[in-house]
Amino acid sequence: MSEKYKEAAAKDSALYFNGIDDFDTDHIFDCGQCFRWERNEDGSYDGIAADKVATVSYEKDTHTLCIRGASEDDRGFWETYFDLGRDYDAIKRDLAEDPVMAGAIRRGSGIRILQQDKWEALVSFIISQNNNIPRIKGCIENLSRSLGEHVCTRGEREYFALPEPEVLAEASLEDLAPVRLGYRAKYLIETGKMVAEEGRESLEKLADPALSHEEVLEALRRYPGVGPKVANCIALFGLGRLDSFPLDVWMKRVMAKLYGFSEKDVKGMAAFAAEKFGPYGGLAQQYLFYYITHFPELFQD
Repeated sequence: MSEKYKEAAAKDSALYFNGIDDFDTDHIFDCGQCFRWERNEDGSYDGIAADKVATVSYEKDTHTLCIRGASEDDRGFWETYFDLGRDYDAIKRDLAEDPVMAGAIRRGSGIRILQQDKWEALVSFIISQNNNIPRIKGCIENLSRSLGEHVCTRGEREYFALPEPEVLAEASLEDLAPVRLGYRAKYLIETGKMVAEEGRESLEKLADPALSHEEVLEALRRYPGVGPKVANCIALFGLGRLDSFPLDVWMKRVMAKLYGFSEKDVKGMAAFAAEKFGPYGGLAQQYLFYYITHFPELFQD
């Protein structure tokens, strides 16, 4: 175990955030934005974010967020990760002026956009293309176990970090065969080579708010396997671009059902979202995605 993981393995403390509103762990961890968290029977979630392993729970009566396995030194990390500094109530009031969106918000009101590690977001959403969430989770877990470094063991579960870009850059298709990535394996290797050569700071630079949305998407599409939908996902969940509006099969379906678009009119949907939802398109997307994936009975003909 490397030095940077020894501290994580030793932690058995808890960190509390009081007075947290607009927060629901089920909404946050089950809306397609992250893949390394698993729900426990008591409603808490075990998972790993970057190199930090924790159990996250939220007490609705007291509006208290508890992160077990974290210490006071981690407070800044988790504040950022859960986007606790943003006024989600104000955003929801703004978006809910649209009655269609208001219905979606009521059913996913506790969603927050996680501020995920940029390399993790890049890898995760390359894997996500043409894939379902259970299989995405399995691929990421297998990739971490195969090539990532062991972080710690908590209870009966072992946690592994995602492999660094340099590790993927040196991997072969045979190395990745057990992960069962299919055609995505080649994309990950080539992307690893690019990030290893350019440095992780090349991803950090893409979070510069001075860059336009189009500039960010164009830069992300340089990476093998990154098309428009994947680029928007990485921009939203890894770079904090709340103006991103990823359009997958579910989103095309919900936009057709609720806003009358043809499912083939991707450009029309994107233009509509940019105009109607503006800087909060990414949050609107998450409300709509949660709405159709968790309440499909409301969308039956």
